[in-house]
Amino acid sequence: MPTAIAVTSPDLVLPSADQQTPPAVLLQSPAAQPLDSALADMHSLLEHHHHVIAVYPASIAPAHEQRLHVVRSVLESDRIVLIKSPLPPLGIAVLALQLRQLTVCGFSPGVVASAARLLPHYIYAGAAVNSVTRLDRVPVSLKSHAKSWLPGTQFGVLANPVPQLVKLGAEQLKGPEFTSHLLVAKGQLHTDWVTDVLAPAWEVQAVHETPLPADSAGWWGTGKLVEFAAHLPDANTIYQLVASVWRTPCHWCGMELIGDRCGFCNSPIPSAPIPAQENQTRDSGVLSQGTRPRHRG
Repeated sequence: MPTAIAVTSPDLVLPSADQQTPPAVLLQSPAAQPLDSALADMHSLLEHHHHVIAVYPASIAPAHEQRLHVVRSVLESDRIVLIKSPLPPLGIAVLALQLRQLTVCGFSPGVVASAARLLPHYIYAGAAVNSVTRLDRVPVSLKSHAKSWLPGTQFGVLANPVPQLVKLGAEQLKGPEFTSHLLVAKGQLHTDWVTDVLAPAWEVQAVHETPLPADSAGWWGTGKLVEFAAHLPDANTIYQLVASVWRTPCHWCGMELIGDRCGFCNSPIPSAPIPAQENQTRDSGVLSQGTRPRHRG
């Protein structure tokens, strides 16, 4: 059985376009499941999948995060990886889907876990919002805060990979320089800017809609938003990207990894052959095979 990918909310599970991608596993909160049941479920997962990689948002409730650590500690298992991601909810859903796709590509659990640090460089996660007064996860200037009080003002915000904030109609967010698909989740903001302006500007190949994650309003500081995430378009491209990175064993736990840090024990790798950052600027390789970067003048 492939490595299990787990999430902490059902709305972080995106449907897959193919039948090979396995479903995600839901790790419920303490309010929804007693500890004994959570331990039994995790033990069963380890028996069937041998390794479990859990991806959860940095904004998760403290009690829920504590439950994850308690389960791993009680089971005394080094086969459980907990990945706390700063991505917005829709970005985490994309990341979880991509990791699910990788589990059936023949990669070791260590490589899949390490890929959770590489793939976010290729996830452009943001939102159109009506206000930034309560947005505390992306740098916001005092000038933008002041504009936020003006009636009718709307903003485009990019949280990852590089924070950006623009006023709609005045500026444009800088998007990916590779072929991408755009995932859109509509909240209470009435605007077609994401689909009618942003998508053409970013030259996305396709636009797909999905329900808005329950935690999105809290993450962005407003329920009047349209969340979006541009990402690599298919499993084959993601496979080629990860396969193109140098693999090495972790000097501490022995797991295979890519990049400069072990996905399992989190140990930094001295003199890593190919740090994850370098993969963003390759002139050849995976992104030139069907997803060639668009060099803009």
